[in-house]
Amino acid sequence: MKVLKFGGTSVGTAESLTNVKQIVNACSGQVIVVVSALGGVTNQLLAMADLAEKQDAAWEQVLAEVKARHMSVIEAVVPAERQAQCKAVVEGFITEGLYSYYGMLHANQQLPAEYRDQLRDAIVSHGEIMSSAIVSSMIDGAVPHYAPNFIKTKDVDCERILDNRTFELITSEFGGRLEQVHVTQGFIAEDSTTGQKTNLGRGGSDFTAALIAAALDAESLEIWTDVDGFMTADPRTNPDATVIPQMTYAQAQAMCEAGAKVIYTPTLGPVAVKHIPVWVKNTFNPSAPGTVILDPK
Repeated sequence: MKVLKFGGTSVGTAESLTNVKQIVNACSGQVIVVVSALGGVTNQLLAMADLAEKQDAAWEQVLAEVKARHMSVIEAVVPAERQAQCKAVVEGFITEGLYSYYGMLHANQQLPAEYRDQLRDAIVSHGEIMSSAIVSSMIDGAVPHYAPNFIKTKDVDCERILDNRTFELITSEFGGRLEQVHVTQGFIAEDSTTGQKTNLGRGGSDFTAALIAAALDAESLEIWTDVDGFMTADPRTNPDATVIPQMTYAQAQAMCEAGAKVIYTPTLGPVAVKHIPVWVKNTFNPSAPGTVILDPK
């Protein structure tokens, strides 16, 4: 079993989503697909929250644009016989979820800061929820899963940390399943005490995928992004930069901590403990070898 994570650029357009479908369908064994929100949607959701808090009705127009984008993507990538259902699901998340949350922010200037933060966490979770609905509808036989059911956080001394029950819940969610393709959201989670929606921080989709891979002793974790792998230098400033074909966990961790934005920094910990290889590959150039991260020989 493999865990494949696709970031925002990988699920950002109909063309890139077509690549995602081909990559997943090419896998011979069982796969768990972890997806981010469509590229740029998380920023839009947060920007709309800012507008609503300022009593600026412009958030409604932006939300209409977000809805139109998702509907257009559904029409382009979801098989015709599943489009109506997928559209209904996504529209429900917008009209019954997002619209009401923004309405609360817009109508209540005196909301306590804690409640505003809870609303923002609930709002931002919808990006991944909507994209995963599209991806699970797009791939024949895919089984959808809801990440907050098994990714749990808790607050300790004003700091959000992972709840220890997460690994057990992941095993319970996926263990023994025979279906080939499973789809879930990255980034989003739930407070194990209050049930409030929370998240793992920006970039947290990589961490979600790593937690799932580690809990299930996956064969490998694949991070699909928009670069061919870890590079010897920033290709935007150094045209001679080349892909690093193989790295150790420590080397990759050091590069992430130094500013390489290829993988979310906390990702490598769970898989390194289980000695699970991590591949970094390019959704837009899937035939490229990529970078593999594994134990030193």
